[in-house]
Order: sequence, then C-alpha cells, then structure tokens
Amino acid sequence: MARAAITVIGAGPAGLAAAVCAAECGRRVVLVDENPLPGGQIWRAKKNLPAIETEPWRRRAQAAGVEWRTGCQAAQATPERLWLESAGEAETLAWEQLILATGARELLLPFPGWTLPNCCGAGGLQALVKAGLAIAGQRVVVAGSGPLTLAVAAYLQQQGARVLLVAEQAAPMQAAAAALLLFSSPARVRQAWRMRDALRGVEIQAGCWVEAAEGAERLQRVRLRRGRRRWSLECDYLACGFGLRPNSELGQLLGCALNAEAGLQVDRWQQTSVARIWCAGDASGVAGVEAALLAGQIAGYAAAGRQDLAAAFIARRDRQQRASRRLLRRLALRQELRRLAADDTWFCRCEDVPIGEAQAYASWREAKLQTRCGMGACQGRICGAAGRFLWGWEAAGVRPPIVPVRVGTLALTETGEAQ
Repeated sequence: MARAAITVIGAGPAGLAAAVCAAECGRRVVLVDENPLPGGQIWRAKKNLPAIETEPWRRRAQAAGVEWRTGCQAAQATPERLWLESAGEAETLAWEQLILATGARELLLPFPGWTLPNCCGAGGLQALVKAGLAIAGQRVVVAGSGPLTLAVAAYLQQQGARVLLVAEQAAPMQAAAAALLLFSSPARVRQAWRMRDALRGVEIQAGCWVEAAEGAERLQRVRLRRGRRRWSLECDYLACGFGLRPNSELGQLLGCALNAEAGLQVDRWQQTSVARIWCAGDASGVAGVEAALLAGQIAGYAAAGRQDLAAAFIARRDRQQRASRRLLRRLALRQELRRLAADDTWFCRCEDVPIGEAQAYASWREAKLQTRCGMGACQGRICGAAGRFLWGWEAAGVRPPIVPVRVGTLALTETGEAQ
C-alpha cells in the first residue's frame, strides 16, 4: 500500500495549486488525476500536448517533488485509504490529509432529440475537438447558459468551425448585466477581449434557447425559440450546456456536508465538515478558474499547517467568488426549460427511462427504485442533476464505486488485496 502525507484528487487549476503549495512546505504530496496530463477540463491538453497554462505550475510541482498518479481514478474511499484504478490495475493509497479538487460537470437538460448523435454538451464538444475530432468547416450551434458557451464558441471558431449561432437562454437585460461582470478583474477583461475577437461576425442572441434537435440517424437541424419567434437552423453539431454542477461524490462518500449549490461545504481555509479533508475549486461551488487557483493555494497551505501563508489569498478568493455568484444569479435558468421535454423524451439515457415515466414519482429515490434511472454508467450524474432542476428532487446518498471499475477493483475494496 502506497502512503502520502497529503493526497490531492484532481489536477485541474485548484488541484495543481494545492499540490504545489503543500509540497513547497516540505510535505510529501501525491496528486491523482484521471487524465494523462494535468490541467483538468478548463486547461485540458490538446492532442496529448500540455496546455500552456499548466506549465508554471507543472514546473513548480516537479521542483517541489510532487508525485503524480495520472490516468488514475478514485473508486472508493474511507477515512484511512483510497482505492484507485489505473490502466485496469487496482491499488490502495493510505492518506493522512486529503484535498478534493474534483471540479464540476455540465448540467444537461432533456429536450426532444437531445440524445441524437452530434448533440453534445458545450464543454463536451470542446473536449472532443481537443482530443482530435475534426471540426473545421462543420456548422455548429452553441446554446445553453453561462460563460462556458461563449468560451466554447470562441474555441470552436478558432479551430475552423462555422459557429452559426450562440444562444444564451437568459433574457437580454440579464445577459447584458452578466456580461459586465466579466470585466470584474484584469484576467477576466483579457479573456473577454479575446472571446470578442474570436467571435467577431458570429450571431449571439440572448433570450434564445433550443426547443428540439431533429434528424434521422444524426443531428440535422435544431428548433430554436426567442420570445414568440420559432425557427429551425440546419447544422452539423449542437453544443448545449446549462452551466456547471460540482463533482461532490467523493466528498459525500467520506461524509462531508453539502452546501446550497450541492458542492462540498468549506470554511475560510477550504476545510470541509470532516477533519483532515479540504476541498478547493468548483467541487465546493462553481466560481471560475481564478477563484479555483486561489482556493487551491489556500487549501494546500492550510493542509500543510501554514495558515499564515494561506491567509494572503483569502480576500482575493472571496472577491472572485462574490463576482461569480452575482454572474450566476443574472443567468438563472428560465422556467420554460422545465417544459421542453415530451413524455417520450429520454430522461435517463443510460437506462432508457422516458421523462413521462420518471416524473410520475415524488422523489429521486422512488424513481430510481421503480425505473432504474440513475443506475447506468454515469450513476445519475446527468439525470440526477436534471431531476433536481426539473422537479426539485434531492439526490440519494452516494454509494461506491463512484466510477465504473473492473471487478478486480471491487474485490480489492472488499478484501484489501489486489486481484
């Protein structure tokens, strides 16, 4: 069994910063991430080339002696150890202190045709393109809500896609107020100007959303609505996401309390409700990359017992988080999105449960017992979040394994011996 003084789960901006700061304090740090290269979703590597943003942190991590576990997933956790799987091999890692930087995932909401091939989450399509999907010359509609849609549209345009439309569901006045908040810091100003240049000539409409995706074998067109106007637009890809939701499952498995955003509840030092466990970045509440970097540094120093160093970042983190909360309030999801799906629209696409069947039940637990929704490969990460928005369902408790793993890894969690 491997051992680490401080274990960090997730090598996105928050996890990288936490690992570096803890290691520079002289602690032995192991950094675990499912991807082959650091950066997480926001700084995802392109075709196995490291993102330029990771380089300063990667060099500091290397100099400080951070130990890497790449291509590695955490499947189970107890207050003493983690069960990991990498390339089909299972191992256990004993931890003394744990920093969770597990990030966030897109909120996907059901509408007719949302499971057609070439219908993707906004960030999902961006990840596919970074992994090598040819997008040049392809007609793309980007829709949903939040800054991610603009960032994805700008990236796709830069990669040669023909972005036909960016549809933001928030009303024009709300979207304009949110846009002003993008200028709340120098880094955000620079990002906003880069996106403006990349999206020059691209149509952007606020108060606009997708009502349906249509096609035979794959997506051929989308039906859009803005106010009373309805129209169709032929396209090759639809990238549609309605913001981000925290990946809090590993913390829940360890008994950490949740906050109102369904992220892990943390104090001013990024410590969770459970002793020896910290959380940084979007897993404790979606607030953007700047806030994630600051929270990661606070968590890393605090876990290493250097609150004196962590204190220097608290005021800036709080400002970034307040700005992000204001932005998200401006982009609150409209009620019409709750009424998009027909009875035969898939609600749980893993287990083929239609929305007409799922909505007959009063709770997530009852629907899961009766229909198997949430029991597929994603373990309810997609339909569970959608049910929370559509009907106010509270998710049931988390059970291991939290990711799909080999039977041998499951056996290891029971016996403590590798299979």
